[in-house]
Amino acid sequence: MSTDLVPLLSRIADALERLAPTPAGVADLGAADAFVWHAEGEVLEPVPQVNRVDIELLRGIERQRDTLVENTRRFAQGLPANNALLWGARGTGKSSLIKAAHAAVNAETPGAVTLVEIHREDIPSLPRLLHRLRDSRRRFVLFCDDLSFDNDDTSYKSLKAVLEGGIEGRPENVVFYATSNRRHLMPRDMIDNERATAINPGEAVEEKVSLSDRFGLWLGFHVCDQATYFSIVEGYAKRHGLDISVDDLRARANEWSVTRGGRSGRVAWQFIQDLAGELGQRLD
Repeated sequence: MSTDLVPLLSRIADALERLAPTPAGVADLGAADAFVWHAEGEVLEPVPQVNRVDIELLRGIERQRDTLVENTRRFAQGLPANNALLWGARGTGKSSLIKAAHAAVNAETPGAVTLVEIHREDIPSLPRLLHRLRDSRRRFVLFCDDLSFDNDDTSYKSLKAVLEGGIEGRPENVVFYATSNRRHLMPRDMIDNERATAINPGEAVEEKVSLSDRFGLWLGFHVCDQATYFSIVEGYAKRHGLDISVDDLRARANEWSVTRGGRSGRVAWQFIQDLAGELGQRLD
């Protein structure tokens, strides 16, 4: 009877093996200069071409640009560098600057820095990602876009320990860049409410705002004025060879910003896309 069951048991074993999740493989960290971290399955997915804006097209944020590029350059050279928090108004070039700084430093020294994007919801898996990167010879900029925490979210505590203060500490070959609309990464009413509910309100507030203290660089981004907005639009139009006069371009760009309720780099790019489509021209 036992001999008769062997084929059946073999088929069952094969079926279970096919159903089992594929074990996390060891990523070839030299396969690309950018990766996306997927916490489910612990996979580093290579990104062949990063969606980025050329650094010379980022206008009105020259101080922030120079500071971040210099910090990234020092990190690429093996010198001490800070974690960076880029905070401020939406659409002002925060995430674009991180990707552009990565490209600028790698243009100087190819392969000097690897960009790894981690999604906000995958922050609890950050210790496992750092464990994967710690022993690599490459240097990594971890990038988290739109990082913020809600009232009932406690994952910020693990992020605090990972960035600075944990027993292992941040690996020497890793630096963390994040963007946020909030300077302290917490909703303002959450911090205010602590004054009404905590036994020691001051200590409760300190716990919340101390997360942003883990970032040595705070770079603020603010809504641009009209001159800067026009400069951004004209830079895009020139780069993509749009056939339109400067006066007409400005008039239409201004009208577009009014309908959008504000001026920013994102609004400028959305206008350029609409204009290029109307003119029947492609954007390279």
